[in-house]
Amino acid sequence: MFTKNNVATWMGCICILMIGSLISCKRDSDDPTVKPEDNRFTKVILTEGMDEPMEMTFLPGNKILFVERKGGVKILDENTKEVTLVATIPVNTKYTNKQGVVREAEEGLMGVIADPNYEKNNWIYMYYADPNETKHVLARWELRESKLIEDSKKILLEVPTQREECCHTGGGMVFDNDGNLYLTVGNNTVNPREGTSNLDERPGHENSDDQRAPGNTNDLRGKILRIHPEPDGTYMIPEGNLFPVGMEKTRPEIYTMGHRNPWRPTLDSKTGYLYWGEVGPDAVVDSIWGPKGYDEFNQAKGPGFFGWPYFIGNNQAYTRHDHVSGTYGEPYDVNNPVNESVNNTGLRELPTPVIPAMIWYPYGVSEEFPMLGSSGRSATGGPVFRKADFKKDAPYVFPSYYEGKWLIVEFMRGWIMAITMDKNGNYVSMERFLPNENFSSAIDMDFGPDGALYVLEYGSAWFRGNANSRLVKIEYNAGNRKPTINAQADKLSGAVPFTANFSSEGTFDDDTYDQGKLKYEWKFSNDQGFNKVVKEANPSFNFTESGVYQVTLTVTDTKGEQNSISFDVNAGNEPPKVSIDFAGNKTFYFGQTELDYHVSVSDIEDGSTADGKIRAEEVAITFDYVPTGFDPIEIASKQSGAEAMAVLNIGKNLIESSDCRSCHQIDKTSIGPSYEAIAERYPKNDANIQLLMDKVINGGSGVWGDHGMSAHPELSASDAKRMVEYILSINEVKPTVAPLPLAGKVYPNTPEGEDGQGGYLLRASYTDKGAGNISSLTTVDYIALRNPYLDPQKSVIRKGVQLMTTPRVNFFMTGDQSHIGFNSIDLTGVEQINLFVDISPRAEAIGGYVEVRLGSPTGELIGQTQKMEPKNLGFMRPPAGVNPLEWRRQNTPKAEAKIKGLTGFHDVYFVFKNPNAKETDILMSISEIQFSNQSSSEND
Repeated sequence: MFTKNNVATWMGCICILMIGSLISCKRDSDDPTVKPEDNRFTKVILTEGMDEPMEMTFLPGNKILFVERKGGVKILDENTKEVTLVATIPVNTKYTNKQGVVREAEEGLMGVIADPNYEKNNWIYMYYADPNETKHVLARWELRESKLIEDSKKILLEVPTQREECCHTGGGMVFDNDGNLYLTVGNNTVNPREGTSNLDERPGHENSDDQRAPGNTNDLRGKILRIHPEPDGTYMIPEGNLFPVGMEKTRPEIYTMGHRNPWRPTLDSKTGYLYWGEVGPDAVVDSIWGPKGYDEFNQAKGPGFFGWPYFIGNNQAYTRHDHVSGTYGEPYDVNNPVNESVNNTGLRELPTPVIPAMIWYPYGVSEEFPMLGSSGRSATGGPVFRKADFKKDAPYVFPSYYEGKWLIVEFMRGWIMAITMDKNGNYVSMERFLPNENFSSAIDMDFGPDGALYVLEYGSAWFRGNANSRLVKIEYNAGNRKPTINAQADKLSGAVPFTANFSSEGTFDDDTYDQGKLKYEWKFSNDQGFNKVVKEANPSFNFTESGVYQVTLTVTDTKGEQNSISFDVNAGNEPPKVSIDFAGNKTFYFGQTELDYHVSVSDIEDGSTADGKIRAEEVAITFDYVPTGFDPIEIASKQSGAEAMAVLNIGKNLIESSDCRSCHQIDKTSIGPSYEAIAERYPKNDANIQLLMDKVINGGSGVWGDHGMSAHPELSASDAKRMVEYILSINEVKPTVAPLPLAGKVYPNTPEGEDGQGGYLLRASYTDKGAGNISSLTTVDYIALRNPYLDPQKSVIRKGVQLMTTPRVNFFMTGDQSHIGFNSIDLTGVEQINLFVDISPRAEAIGGYVEVRLGSPTGELIGQTQKMEPKNLGFMRPPAGVNPLEWRRQNTPKAEAKIKGLTGFHDVYFVFKNPNAKETDILMSISEIQFSNQSSSEND
């Protein structure tokens, strides 16, 4: 089987719960002429938050091996959902330009694949940038039981490179049925400022001449190589490569040549044809240098020359250019390609015919392939589907409709297209696969042995770990679909008696014969034997006795298939109420030197801060700087060290208000042992907590001496637990900063080493003492002050948005009435909103204006910007020694909207208008949106 999947064993028929949806493993008829409904596919997130994932391969036992650019080798176990770091490979990730400036390169650990006979030999292959020498290395290791055997390393192949300029590495690998390994190798060259081809033959500009690599028959760069690895760590040259062994001025490893940045390869198991995505140059218009830039999806029916650096797309020719004299000649001849560069060490006459791209597309809308849209571009690749590649009992195999189709994914645009070809492998048509899903930043895609389609997503920002990097799988369900459940309650805890209303709204079944015929059953139970079933869709339930109740909703369809979801309701303890009184704007920090606040807490069982029954030290109040790239609201949901200390302080206060002090001291022995000695003897775990709770309540003796410990039957179990937890934590939890008072001032300050573009989080938390046997409940209130410069990627409502993420994020708005929206923005004191926009020809933007509206894209108009006309900004690169962010803000055009007199929280929409725009026209690209008050405007 011609994919990276043939090394794994069958995983079995696994049914996965994902957003309340269980997948049935039953099969219905499979008609190849009928396109399956999109709702038969389920997108499952396997893991997130990786550090620059690059490529993946499948291992036996339902495991996925993937590598990260900085050298991480990791295994995801689908059975446990755990990710294990296997090893860290030393790699180079930098280059040093001619000015001596060290910058991030694209190289590092670039690719991985398991040997077709992995189950027997445990071999894996990795392609990486050597940490010391200027070369890329293909090496083999043994991987046994999630351990990389360092002594087993065998270096198969080395590709000499340069590190004076970035970019283009390749690194994709695939095996064929004969055990031949295909490896994509990038051109390892700089992008010309003109965004066209690299044809500069001047001395000292060798790295700007792709005739020295992709167009060179004697260089391995800009190629797809084909070798046969041998058991001793060497390789043989298989029959049928582009050049035979021993041919002068050639390398026999070359299968195809003339590539700029070939990415992820795949092989059709039926035809043996090779497929891959290839990233092209950046030019946005045709020019004297030649055609605009195109990305390509390519097919090789055999060895050949694919044109770069002389031709691109459907063999559009670049122009001869003498960089010394600045003169131009004739276009290169596609019927007689020759390499006459002084940097060429290979053959002068290049192979013919020059093979054109199967699919090619520019930044704008392609005339030939309009379905691809417009935006940034970075062609990744993807697998060809063949049903025969999978075992009959593989649970998620795609339907026959996709037989022979090539599934391609685009890193920038986030779509997956299914390409249909005729019996000779020629392009026929394309269609969008799962058009309502987005697969942005997909850096690898392949079918797994279970039949599911796996997509590895790099994340939105280059050269760093991204929270939105992830590995997802697309599972197909051919049979009856179980109901998708949504269960809600308007109250999950409270003092008894109380009534909670339960809702199944949002529950549905994709099968039309089940719609309106689902059966609902709610079950209420607890550990004391209580059990009641209510057969209604949306019941109410009165909780009269304290306890923890498990509530389960089960929904059954007409075929008897069931799905269920459960959650707990805590009866007997009302959640505390925490409130922060805070003056001024509650969304943005506008540079104030001090901020006033007041925190109040009340709890039905515990009392309040107003009556003194809840003490200040029992309330965790923190004020922290939130670094750039982190969301203060997300951080607000996490427990802080101060909160842990405040929780322990409740136990401390319970001890101090009891008779414990007469027998125990913190660090000195009294009648009884010190708390520190108790903590030393009893490690903090559930068993010891329960043991000591029993001693506190029932008394005990004989452990620390002759004096017995008196019983405290009046103590509740929750209070005793708090006291014990405080004692057992006394040696490990120490307050690092003085707690903030219930009321006062906080002083914003940017920590050393931070860029000052983050935000601030004022957070107050209280965990109550519980009630009887009911566990404690925690309530948090917070004020999350963001930087007033909002990233448009944080918008939660979007229409007409296209993302380009290299070399930096471009957020394109396309078509008239395109819009983005932000929920719950405090507009108190905001007087002007500035949108930093790119309306340059490079972005192919036609311009327009922006309306600011409340509540919806057609809601109240509160501001409107001036019309932004297309403007050539040139190359936006700050001078050396200048803060790049400040420079960019000063030099980027601003669309300005004045607003006045608004207060409170609103949903804010930005509607982009140009009545003459087509649906696919780019109006402008947005980099930031600034909310400004008078003081911040003056500071700017």
